[in-house]
Amino acid sequence: MPAATSPALLATVADPTRARIIRLILDSPEGRVSVTELAVELGLRQPTVSHHMRALASAGVVERRQEGRRAWFSLAPGRADEVIGLVGQAPAAGPDLERIAADLTERYQGVHGAETVSLFVRTSHELLRRQERTPARLASRVSALAVERLDALTRSRSVNRGVPEVLFVCVRNAGRSQLAAAILRHLAGDRVRARTAGSEPAEEVKAHVVAVLDEIGVPLGDEFPKPLTAEALRAADVVVTMGCGDACPVLPGKTYLDWPLDDPADQPLPRVRAIRDEIERRVRSLLGDLLPIT
Repeated sequence: MPAATSPALLATVADPTRARIIRLILDSPEGRVSVTELAVELGLRQPTVSHHMRALASAGVVERRQEGRRAWFSLAPGRADEVIGLVGQAPAAGPDLERIAADLTERYQGVHGAETVSLFVRTSHELLRRQERTPARLASRVSALAVERLDALTRSRSVNRGVPEVLFVCVRNAGRSQLAAAILRHLAGDRVRARTAGSEPAEEVKAHVVAVLDEIGVPLGDEFPKPLTAEALRAADVVVTMGCGDACPVLPGKTYLDWPLDDPADQPLPRVRAIRDEIERRVRSLLGDLLPIT
């Protein structure tokens, strides 16, 4: 079967269940799994699992081999490196939190002590583990979240806060808030700092969100859904909420904006593009308020 083009492959494996299936194949001792095993592991009905396997097979990601009455699925030859790059392969031993903390202690020498850094690494790990599933690339995400929180803590304690900072918050941190932050970073560069968070963060950013950003030349980078933290709230000058209700505490000295926008999840692409364009309009207006006219 011919290999899927990169956009088609990304769209196929971006589904959280399919990404999890791929990781289960990668982690299986024999490099193969059956629908029955997957159904038990995922807590899904076999017809649902079969639907996902057909999609993966059609994209050329997996191949099916019949042995007696049981069908086995393994990664298609030559596709392992490609799909690992997209979904990650969770290490069996789990993140090396001590090493992450040691590296970040060196990075923040003279800014934050070793105990503070270690605490932020451990609590970042716990925050990410509470999400629906253990995400791919967990160790690197623990490190990235700890860095973001430590940077936010540094800013919140600073008298001279520097450039303005905006925190975009939605429910899943996989759609609206990611669109808004990516567009703001693209338009403002280093003149404004953007962070995102979710009251109930998903495992991955929605594939169609990545797609509609790419259409207009806006990169998402290494962003991923993150939980709302006290450090992010304290560091922000402006907090923009999008459908997360009362999940975002109100702190004094902050500007709060509520953008009533539809959730792009499970919307057709034309509707996602319309949401993107409305977010861009609002971001441009916000930048007009934040940045002096030169």
